[in-house]
Amino acid sequence: MARHELSDAILVKNYVEGDENALATLIERHKAKIYGFIYSKIQDRDICEDVFQDTFVKVIKNLKKKSYNEEGKFLPWVMRIAHNLVIDYFRKSKKMPMQRDTEEYSIFSLISDNSPNIESRIITEQVELDLSRIIEELPEDQKEVLKMRIYQDLSFKEIADLTGVSINTALGRMRYAVLNLRKVIEKNQIVLTN
Repeated sequence: MARHELSDAILVKNYVEGDENALATLIERHKAKIYGFIYSKIQDRDICEDVFQDTFVKVIKNLKKKSYNEEGKFLPWVMRIAHNLVIDYFRKSKKMPMQRDTEEYSIFSLISDNSPNIESRIITEQVELDLSRIIEELPEDQKEVLKMRIYQDLSFKEIADLTGVSINTALGRMRYAVLNLRKVIEKNQIVLTN
């Protein structure tokens, strides 16, 4: 059977057993989708190339350590790695949408003027910090879906593909994340107004 007809799972198995060309086939097969995903978030070709290469360096390390056990879900697994590296890039370059000092979107750009005074900037940063802290307290699966939906503007179909779950599961996780956020915010509101 020609290599390009083999399933991802067989190619992964062959690569782990020493067939270096199996990985080349996997990369070629999924390159457009993975690179396209990274580019849709970063939109800088040089940085995309770096993140794309880092993604496959991580893939190779995990496969060599035999820590891959995704049972035929190679693409969603690689997309999760790419997604995490994109987040790392934004953290390192301080371009996360929640950062006040970037050109990125902020909820407060809708309700404040373009030159906030120091007091309103401090309040804004504190609220964003509080929100970020509350999000971090959510269960891992809910936090992941919430961040992908809000900060990366992914569709529920994309989220489902990346996390390897059904669209209904992704929707459910988002619903519970919002409910849990609301509960925590309402509970803390008492503290905030005192």
